[in-house]
Amino acid sequence: MTNLLTKVTLDNGLTVHLKEIHTAPIISHWVWYRVGSRDEIPGKTGISHWVEHMQFKGTSRYPSGKLDKAISRDGGFWNAFTFLDWTAFFQTMPANKINLALRLEADRMANCTYAPDEVESERTVILSEREGSENEPLFRLGREVQLNAFSTHGYRSEIIGEVEDLKSITRDALYHHYRSYYQPNNAQVCVAGDFKTAAMLKKISRLYQDVPAGTHPPHPSQPEPALGGEKRVEVKGPGETTFLQIAYRAPAASHPDFFALSVLDSLLSGPSSLNMFGGGGISNKTSRLYQSLVEKELTVGVEGGLSATIDPYLYEITLTVHPEKTPDQVLEAVNREIQILQAQKISEFELQRAIKQARALFAYGNENITNQAFWLGYADMFESYTWFENYVQRLETITPDDVLRVAQTYLTPSNRVVGVYIPVNHKEKTE
Repeated sequence: MTNLLTKVTLDNGLTVHLKEIHTAPIISHWVWYRVGSRDEIPGKTGISHWVEHMQFKGTSRYPSGKLDKAISRDGGFWNAFTFLDWTAFFQTMPANKINLALRLEADRMANCTYAPDEVESERTVILSEREGSENEPLFRLGREVQLNAFSTHGYRSEIIGEVEDLKSITRDALYHHYRSYYQPNNAQVCVAGDFKTAAMLKKISRLYQDVPAGTHPPHPSQPEPALGGEKRVEVKGPGETTFLQIAYRAPAASHPDFFALSVLDSLLSGPSSLNMFGGGGISNKTSRLYQSLVEKELTVGVEGGLSATIDPYLYEITLTVHPEKTPDQVLEAVNREIQILQAQKISEFELQRAIKQARALFAYGNENITNQAFWLGYADMFESYTWFENYVQRLETITPDDVLRVAQTYLTPSNRVVGVYIPVNHKEKTE
């Protein structure tokens, strides 16, 4: 049975995506806002994530503390995410209980109160979360790599923000950020599941029709210059394990090279899941770096990461260094594998295996109704839903020449940041 897909823009600028899926009596409802850490300025890093938290603190109609119980009582679950480019809220409910979710999101788009005591309470929570991250080696390493990978773009800051900013951001600054970005002409409602399109569209239109469009919200333009040479950073901190992270500047998701780089990622380190909500898992044991590093006991693990973003971001390779090896030995081995990729075309067999694995991981991330609703909005954040619909076909057009070209274009020393995390009790090893 073909799923009915509808996209409508209301008079106030709200985009509505609807996808009928009648496989189970479930509906997943998402609201997406075009605001993330890329929209923040120095001194207010982390404000988008904090605003996301404040949206759970209630309105006059739906006071704080009652919504969890109401959604759980109706057999649903809910959550929210803040990313580089967007903030999203969702509820997945039995189909006959979805009206609560619809009313809730329409209400908190415009009517959250940001009570001063709630702001201070959440400041404590977020600061605790941020300070706890300092005990995580990969957070500490990733933060320094990210800071060095960008000089002007909002992508340089961690989504959770810097401690100094989180201590100084005011209630009024939070509320201003909320009112600037949480408006219908900067948002989209995405619903997938067991409903009739005409009836669902009527409900959504009625709930949002009186929410006025706002001034077009600011999205600071921050062109990022080329790195201009390899950068290296070293981080020391708690733990027992040494990590190596190599971050290459990568194209935006809308760039044609993104698809070839996705195949290269699958071949080199194992496919990355583009579905940030989760779903599925594919072994990376056939990847080149696993075979040349993990199987030869240079590393304990290897993982690649490629994100679908509005602007050019990063392709990251994270390696857990074997206790008996050094970061320099691991980096030398990675460089060797990349040089091989850049020197000769891969075989058709290896290409098809990499495409198959990337395709399978992509499919696993689209299995259930929640993931279907997720993709309705996610793809539109950085390109369009057509990007999602054509993703597999685009992968299958990639050739060995394409993989060779993107390896030569992007995986160069002058286009990367190399970061090493050394635990404080680590004893320097010599070759």
